Amino acid sequence: LLERFYLILNKQTMSVKGDCNFKILLVGDSGVGKSCILNRFTADSFDENTTSTIGVDFKVKHISVDGKRCKLLVWDTAGQERFRTLTSSYYRGAHGIIFVYDVTRHETLDNLHTWINEFETFATIEDAVKMVVANKVDLDEERSVSCDEGHEFASRIGCLFLETSAKTNVAIHQAFEELVRKIFETPSLVSPCGGGNSLGAQTNNSTINIATDTPAMPSSSCANSC
Repeated sequence: LLERFYLILNKQTMSVKGDCNFKILLVGDSGVGKSCILNRFTADSFDENTTSTIGVDFKVKHISVDGKRCKLLVWDTAGQERFRTLTSSYYRGAHGIIFVYDVTRHETLDNLHTWINEFETFATIEDAVKMVVANKVDLDEERSVSCDEGHEFASRIGCLFLETSAKTNVAIHQAFEELVRKIFETPSLVSPCGGGNSLGAQTNNSTINIATDTPAMPSSSCANSC
């Protein structure tokens, strides 16, 4: 019954009207910081006492990248094994997916293979953009995964890569900016909304223009911590 409820909710959110609606997923083991990344991106907030997501959390964010507006429907999926049958339905219709690991826990990088295989099994959009995000770089003294190792892992599986910290707000907006920019560069992902041609320049208080409002970041994905 609960899974059916989530399926109905998923279908409803994918029909939200706007410029371009892009469904983005955050996946990875429990405790890697997916909820913190979502809260930092959508509300610019961070809570040390964030609890594990139960099932799925969902937030909407209007953004503008390189003058192109879109509405992001960002799903934060539970990392616990007991919720895997629920979250599998959310891979369907995803335009972009962010695989998150914790740089202080090497096993969370190793386990990304499982998440990637699950995505490839259930995804319905062949050209969905994939990104690997190494979170918690503020804990550099506790690091067990080097930036180079993470970057090499992402390169092998054809994913974008970036190191972030939700706590200190390092490269969080940059991660979504790069993901969305790649989505806009993929014709099959933007054709339902006119290939981006109908996107207006008008903004409102809930819209951020990442391309101009975000501080310039180093060109290297490892420059933040390596």
